Amino acid sequence: MTTLNDEDVPREECGVLAIHAPGVQAARLAFFGLYALQHRGQEAAGMVSCDGGTLHVHKAMGLVSQVFNEANLSNLKGDLVIGHTRYSTTGSASLRNVQPYEIETRDGPVALGHNGNITNAPALRRELLDRGIGLQTSSDTEILVHLLAGAGVGDWRSRIASMMARIEGGYSLVILTRNAAFGVRDPWGLRPLVLGRLPDGGHVLASESCAFAPIGAEMVQEIGPGQICRIDNNGYEITQAVPEQKLAFCTFEEIYFARPDSIQQGRLVHQVRQEIGRQLARESSVEADIVVPVPDSGVPHAIGFADQSGITFSEGLIKSRYIGRTFIQPTAELRESSVAMKFNPLPENLVGKRVVVVDDSIVRGTTSGPLVKMLRDAGAAEVHMRVSCPPIRFPCFMGIDMADAEELIAARMSVKEIGDHIQADSLAYLSIDGLMTALEASDGYCNACFTGEYPFETAVQLQLLEKGQFAQVFGD
Repeated sequence: MTTLNDEDVPREECGVLAIHAPGVQAARLAFFGLYALQHRGQEAAGMVSCDGGTLHVHKAMGLVSQVFNEANLSNLKGDLVIGHTRYSTTGSASLRNVQPYEIETRDGPVALGHNGNITNAPALRRELLDRGIGLQTSSDTEILVHLLAGAGVGDWRSRIASMMARIEGGYSLVILTRNAAFGVRDPWGLRPLVLGRLPDGGHVLASESCAFAPIGAEMVQEIGPGQICRIDNNGYEITQAVPEQKLAFCTFEEIYFARPDSIQQGRLVHQVRQEIGRQLARESSVEADIVVPVPDSGVPHAIGFADQSGITFSEGLIKSRYIGRTFIQPTAELRESSVAMKFNPLPENLVGKRVVVVDDSIVRGTTSGPLVKMLRDAGAAEVHMRVSCPPIRFPCFMGIDMADAEELIAARMSVKEIGDHIQADSLAYLSIDGLMTALEASDGYCNACFTGEYPFETAVQLQLLEKGQFAQVFGD
């Protein structure tokens, strides 16, 4: 669903968090951890805590600061908790799909929160329904809970491994039982998951390390592909649950999704993005007076571009920090005016200037044109658009809301045609080789949205065929 003030960017599905904090009400720590992960999902938030066998649940639509307060936090008792911030890709934006999910099993209660997308969920859903298991939601996360509950005998680690052997996709999971919390990462390493240590004992699992600082935790390590990490009174234990596949970490984590102060792949994201901007300038510098970022995500890219090109970095757009999400269906005219709601130009910095405007991505192309027009109307003599990733030509099936293929502007237009469409004086994207150079890698990343080469094919091809997008499967 298009929202009135959504930017033309990819959207992540959610952030996950698990905490074991001996002698402390873990939910209070989790509140601040989830607050730090708010950028990964703004539709809904939830927590499930445990105190000696009883699960306590609170979840609702809204931001973390809107969902939780003193009254409901006080009811989330126990030193074990998992939490979730949601942006839906699979499953509609409704209260019944808010996570974590909890269920009673023969071995006690279990709750689960999920970041990513299970690509074989339709087949698994049919299997559960054929077995007479009723499903209450449209989310693939509920399928995971039932697979876990029905995984047979054995301890929870064995049951989680059994579930992992049956699912396909990109995911990181947090799972809560009566006496432990678990973190789980998919065997391709598509979605991130990190482990931290609390100062007074206990541990934290989170989508990103930016969740650690607000609660005083320090990073221990990234959880590897196909691994399970258990945190409990004995500390932490990491095991290889399923074989690691060819590493395919999502490049958009580095380009856009992760907070700049997070550590991913052993590097500070802010520094990686500056290097991406430098590489963009090496490939497509232009005679100009100032480099202007599209705030906030374009700032580190633009800093790097300015540093490499020698062109002065300058703010030219101010972003409103106080526009929340709305689910009003906009007209085309309102969509364009929503750009003016989000951004205000600084004419004094722009008048008569040749401007390089740096953005992290162009998805549908609905924001770039109005931004170019806004800069021109504010007095810019020239506007050159530079994009810190390759053209997005293919949809994502591993947990990123990348739009359908027919909505992707680069799937139906050349770079020149897009430049003409947004009325920029010039337009250039970072090359795939340039992106990998900036990431200091020759492999180990998923670039499927740029290349159409998915880490795994079967379920993705079926979904493309169901949508009638035959050309993307078989070629023209």
